[in-house]
Amino acid sequence: MHLSSLPSPYGIGSMGEPARKFADFLCKAGQSYWQILPICPVSFGDSPYQTFSSYAGNPYFIDLEELEKDGYLKWEEYGTADWGSSPDQIDYGCLYEKRYPILRKAAARFREKPPADYGEFLREHAEWLEDYALFMALKDMHGGAPWHTWEKPLRDREREALGQIRESRREDVEFWKICQYLFFSQWKKLREYVNGKGIRIIGDLPIYAALDSADVWAHPEQFQLDENRMPGEVAGCPPDDFTADGQLWGNPLFDWEYMDRDGYSWWIRRIRYLCQVYDVLRIDHFRGFDSYYAVPYGRTDARIGRWRKGPGMRLFRAIEEKIGRQPIIAEDLGYMTDSVRRLLEDSGFPGMRVLEFAFDRRDGNNAAYLPHNYIRRCVAYTGTHDNDTILGWLSCADLADVSYAVEYLRLSKEEGYHWGMMRALWGSTADLAIVQAQDLLGLGSWARMNTPGTVGRNWKWRAREGSFTEKLAARLRHEMKLYGRLKK
Repeated sequence: MHLSSLPSPYGIGSMGEPARKFADFLCKAGQSYWQILPICPVSFGDSPYQTFSSYAGNPYFIDLEELEKDGYLKWEEYGTADWGSSPDQIDYGCLYEKRYPILRKAAARFREKPPADYGEFLREHAEWLEDYALFMALKDMHGGAPWHTWEKPLRDREREALGQIRESRREDVEFWKICQYLFFSQWKKLREYVNGKGIRIIGDLPIYAALDSADVWAHPEQFQLDENRMPGEVAGCPPDDFTADGQLWGNPLFDWEYMDRDGYSWWIRRIRYLCQVYDVLRIDHFRGFDSYYAVPYGRTDARIGRWRKGPGMRLFRAIEEKIGRQPIIAEDLGYMTDSVRRLLEDSGFPGMRVLEFAFDRRDGNNAAYLPHNYIRRCVAYTGTHDNDTILGWLSCADLADVSYAVEYLRLSKEEGYHWGMMRALWGSTADLAIVQAQDLLGLGSWARMNTPGTVGRNWKWRAREGSFTEKLAARLRHEMKLYGRLKK
């Protein structure tokens, strides 16, 4: 359940009362974990996996009512705004137009009397915050254009040019820093509240950085870029039975040889930081550390590409040597090979099992996803944010696959097919079982979070106010007790 999907009257979920109410529901329901998507600012396609920064928080999640309580906003400045016509869909265009002017009003009041710990926050996060704030101010100056189209002195980060911008755009740079202070102040309070309920937050680390990001702009040496700081190849996935054109993500690829010589410092900083932000970290596209698919830059699909070797265990040994063993989940889905399985085993991280995959005959290697084949050291899911909801899958899948699922799981209409599939996870040997909020609510395909390979209709679902009821919490708690998964 991502923060964006929480019920809220202001267009998108937030870290204030909506998140605390959901944490209360999870506690009553006997839950131990709350998994979310990346909390970074969204860019292309509104995807949290295409972000302007691997470190920054999404300003959209800053709770406006909390800002009013802190004296930074007045209710009439945000409470009467039209945040979109649909209570269960996010209007990102509306947010982009209206949220930032409101946050700028809050920032103006913030500047009048900054909190005592603001200077400490700036020093603690200076390693990434300076570049991010300057990057965002420059994007504002260029009408949102990507950094590789800026004037060469700014594109190439010439010291004198950046110094002039810091001076001439001082207030704009400061605005983006203030937004991050407000975000992480609220995040800290929310995490303390959630942890106080006995619940740990599982966060998400996208394997790749977006080309148009402060990460790539500030550290081009870490990526495979040419003399004009443009990629020759970009990230993606090859065609399969699910996507005939493959998936073209478009992210620049890492220069693993340089990273190895550098001791993987970029990755160490990133994982150390995110392990401090979350309680548990899920690493997306784990198989990409074994080998990754490279697509020529400029293509419109991923039909043509090549597999190239990743860093393997050298990276994870370097990370553990510097920051110790961390609570990490490996997203080991996708095209599996013996070397990927070996990397997962050597890393010691638990992998993932997705129940919907177990019954899809398009994937000839689905036996591992059947519950009777689960191992204890894994995390089992009904589906992920990239999958259809349970009821959506049942209505769209091949009839033979659905019949197999119904017979294997002994599903019944009286109970609800989605409850039967969730119970299969809870009754399995997997150490951790996670269901999507949409499945808990019994929603169809319209509530799907993301359809890979498509743009414009994803990341929009929101739960309606009152969805997570006392009755639902009691039913879920009963299931946890029944299957020995009740939060201790």
